[in-house]
Amino acid sequence: FRKVNGCQAGRKNRVFMRTWLDQAGRKKRRANNRKAKAAKLFPRPAAGLLRPVVHPPTQRYNMKLRLGKGFTLDELKEAKIPRKFAKTIGISIDHRRRNRCTESLQVNVERLKLYMSKLLLFPKKSGTKSVKKGDTPRSELKNVAQNTLKEIIPVPKPQLRIKARAITADEKEKSAYKALKKARTNKHYLGAKMKKAKEAAAKES
Repeated sequence: FRKVNGCQAGRKNRVFMRTWLDQAGRKKRRANNRKAKAAKLFPRPAAGLLRPVVHPPTQRYNMKLRLGKGFTLDELKEAKIPRKFAKTIGISIDHRRRNRCTESLQVNVERLKLYMSKLLLFPKKSGTKSVKKGDTPRSELKNVAQNTLKEIIPVPKPQLRIKARAITADEKEKSAYKALKKARTNKHYLGAKMKKAKEAAAKES
């Protein structure tokens, strides 16, 4: 029986339960569908397009990692992959997403570089004239295995647990409040400082 509305225990709860006789059949059907899809996409990866690693929004989930919609234009630029070429080799692009920090940018750049190092490009046609610059030699394309992983390149699992250690003297001396206060003050007076420096340079000249 399959549980419905949490009514699993008890003798009188049979009314709220459903039979699940087609569970094994559906499992087989899903497996066959996955195989058919992979065969249709061969030699391309069964998962489809390569997607970036992103942090989900909101404070509740932002410590986790998941796959995003597509790579940003900055990530492609850093990895030296042309935008139009990326579309043809199975890399998804998202022109709306922005890189808020260099760490996330570098993670996805490394992901792109790893993908490019493992990439095998098949010529479009069978003739020798159809082989273009950048295509993999035909000798390396024999008995190529298809990538059937769910995410092409697995999402790295961050190490959440940090072992306890002694606080260093340098950490004791530092004050987070003072660092933030200093940064806020510098930002507040930045315009005045720049104006003063400009005036001083104008006087000298």
